[in-house]
This record gives sequence, structure tokens and C-alpha cells, in this order.
Amino acid sequence: MPMIRILIADDQLLTREGLRTILDLEEDFEVIGVAKNGQEACEMAEALRPDIVLLDIRMPVMDGITALKHIKGSCPETAALILTTFLEDEYIIEGMANGASGYMLKDMDGDKMIASIRDTVTGQFILPAAVAAKLAARMSRFAQDMAYRERSELGRISLTEREKELAQHMMRGLNNREIAEALFIAEGTVRNYISNLYGKLDVVDRAQAIVRLQSLL
Repeated sequence: MPMIRILIADDQLLTREGLRTILDLEEDFEVIGVAKNGQEACEMAEALRPDIVLLDIRMPVMDGITALKHIKGSCPETAALILTTFLEDEYIIEGMANGASGYMLKDMDGDKMIASIRDTVTGQFILPAAVAAKLAARMSRFAQDMAYRERSELGRISLTEREKELAQHMMRGLNNREIAEALFIAEGTVRNYISNLYGKLDVVDRAQAIVRLQSLL
């Protein structure tokens, strides 16, 4: 069974040593170092090249997210689990954006923690239910904000009555010739209207225009 070499970084002595005690009981785990701040974690990771580093978020000298960036830059082969009691959205997003392999809550059951470390080393992404729920809520708010911004933006777009008529026909799936016949205008005039409409909507093709018009009309 290959040995999993682990580095622990946490500013709380009891947490560091408690984790070391629990993990050292596993035959395939070896805690090769403990760090009390992010800077020490970076230095030890570069010197020891662990398979995985457990990074607390809130540490003095250098926080866990900053340390994560440095470690993934200097030791890209080292997996990193964010070890935290905090579920702030920004920490979750920043950790994911900067190469974290997942999250472990400090109050997680010992067996689940051990399983999470093993799964991480095999390439799995670890996302406890509580963290996943926070992330889902954040993404939902983001989607709502984007929808609101788009509606607000579209609300500032002013279409002429003729452009509105043309837009309705576009949304019904009519082609340029059919629109021209319906509006009793030349097909070239339809093309000009559509070109102007694309400009107002800031789109480049019919499909994009129809999607935006659905929110506008």
C-alpha cells in the first residue's frame, strides 16, 4: 500500500496535534510536517513535497487561500484540502478558483476525514454537503443577479414599433422573405432592420437576438 505523505497547516496547536494523532494511526498515512501559518506551509511544502496539504483558512502571517496559491504554483503535484470551520461563500469560491481539491470541515467525523484524504489523493474533488449547499446558494444568487442585470439592460433598449413587429416575426421563426411578405416591405429592408436590431441588442446572430428578445418583449 503506497504511503500518503501529509502536511498539516493550522494556527491552533490542539487542531494540528489532534489531526496528526488521528492521521498517524492510519498505516498508509505519514504526517511529514505541521505548520502554524501559511508562510510555514509554503516553505515546508516546497521542501518536503507532500502528496497532500491540509490548509486552514484563517492563519496569521499568511492565510490559507494565499498559501494555496503559492503551493499550487511551486508544487502543482501536491493536492490541497481546505480545512475550515468557516463556510463563507468567498472562501469556497476562492479555494476552487485557486486549485483546491476540496474542503474538509474541522468537525467532520474522523472516518469521513480519512476517507476524504484518500479520495483526494486519487483525484476526486471533496465537497461536504454543507459546503455544497452554500455553493449552490451562491450560484443561485449569481444567476438571479445576472438575470436582473440583463432585464435592466434590456429595459434601456428602445425599439421602434416597426422593429417590435419584426422582432415578433423573428421569434415566431419566420425567415427574412416571410417577414418581408408579412410586413409588405422589401427583403433588403428587412435585412437592414435586422442589422440595426443586432446592434441595439449587442448580438451577432439570429439565435442570440431571439434569446435576448424573449426577455425584452
